[in-house]
Amino acid sequence: MAIRVMLIEDEAGMRLLLRKIIEKHEEFQVVAECDELAESVIAFHREKPEVVFLDIGIRGQNGIECARVLTDLDPKVKIIFATAHAEYMPEAFELYAFDYLVKPFAVDRVNRTLDRIVSLQQADGFEPEEKVFKPEYRHDRLLVKGKESMSFISIPDIVLIQRENNATVICTEKDSYVTSASLSELEKKLDPEQFMRSHKSYIINLSRIRRIEPYGRWTYVVHFQGRKEDALLTAEKFEELKKRFV
Repeated sequence: MAIRVMLIEDEAGMRLLLRKIIEKHEEFQVVAECDELAESVIAFHREKPEVVFLDIGIRGQNGIECARVLTDLDPKVKIIFATAHAEYMPEAFELYAFDYLVKPFAVDRVNRTLDRIVSLQQADGFEPEEKVFKPEYRHDRLLVKGKESMSFISIPDIVLIQRENNATVICTEKDSYVTSASLSELEKKLDPEQFMRSHKSYIINLSRIRRIEPYGRWTYVVHFQGRKEDALLTAEKFEELKKRFV
């Protein structure tokens, strides 16, 4: 199945150039083109792209804000900034941008980025040695309040917690629970020896990790035992995690 790509760029000529470059790679398919924020969010919901090429300046708006909105909707989307504004690079990488192309860029530069995305799908992961963490921190259950009900979740059963569509989702092996609580609020209730805030959008149970592999230049993806969902891990947290398993 082709990797789905979305272009967010207010210059029609640049959209056409990017489309031609991308479509020469059979592994990719451009599924949407937009030039402003509101339209981009609608198309993102509809098309669910895995890769987004994004300009900083889009119809008088800031592409950094657009990136924040899109990564809140899907933290695993690969954002590739393609812009003439090099000064936004540090802020872009705070959002864990996959890459940053400064205009005018060479075709080979785009090709290298696309090749890296393809190669990452085949990358060998880092597999930590098994380590058991005892859930002896404050409580052994979380209380999650719904509109008309309350759920008690066994903390050792939690595989990961993630932000998704402006809500927080707690994932166990068998169930998922939606709550309005923030990740920061939940993090305070969990044992830091067992759980890690791996990324701005994820908390992970370290004892449930199955495999870790590269995802971008500064990011990794974590695969778990018992869930098909995965999580993101920053380079800084990756180094911290390796030290824990030494």
